[in-house]
Amino acid sequence: MMIDTDQDSDKRVCVGVVTGAHGLRGLVRIRPFTDVPEDVGGYGPVETEDGSRSFVLDVRNRAGKGQILVQVEGIDDRTKAEGLKGLKFFVPRDRFPEAEDDEFYNADLLGLAIVGQDGEIVGTVRAVLNFGAGDILEIDEVGGSVSTIPFTLAAVPEVHIAEGRAVVDAAQILRSGGSSRKEDN
Repeated sequence: MMIDTDQDSDKRVCVGVVTGAHGLRGLVRIRPFTDVPEDVGGYGPVETEDGSRSFVLDVRNRAGKGQILVQVEGIDDRTKAEGLKGLKFFVPRDRFPEAEDDEFYNADLLGLAIVGQDGEIVGTVRAVLNFGAGDILEIDEVGGSVSTIPFTLAAVPEVHIAEGRAVVDAAQILRSGGSSRKEDN
């Protein structure tokens, strides 16, 4: 499977989401999805998911709980700031530097074919999740179910962005439908 390079240039990366208003002068709290929280405004103007609106962000300071305070150009009161709650901000993928070896942008992983070490197609990457203990790939399996796999070198030994696939150790896929726990002897 090859990724269409024309389509690849249209990729956008979600850099953060507005979680609420702060104060009376239009500041908003943003949960950033960037390695450095203040970088949420560092890639130029951001856009809404549908691309219909664009905003210039002026990062002010950290707000606790991993959030930052931002002044959005044109938003100057609490009512307007509250109207942005839940809005996701996107930046074109080509504004980001190339990833280092063995580093990947989450947006580049979405849609990759997941292939077992035996060559059998398992499914595609649906989402990249992180609940604090490391990244997890959520997979739409060929049979229609959803599963997950830790995004570690042991579980996902090969990632080939240009080829549109990742090779996984299928034994490490966590399938929904309950769990069992082995006792230590």
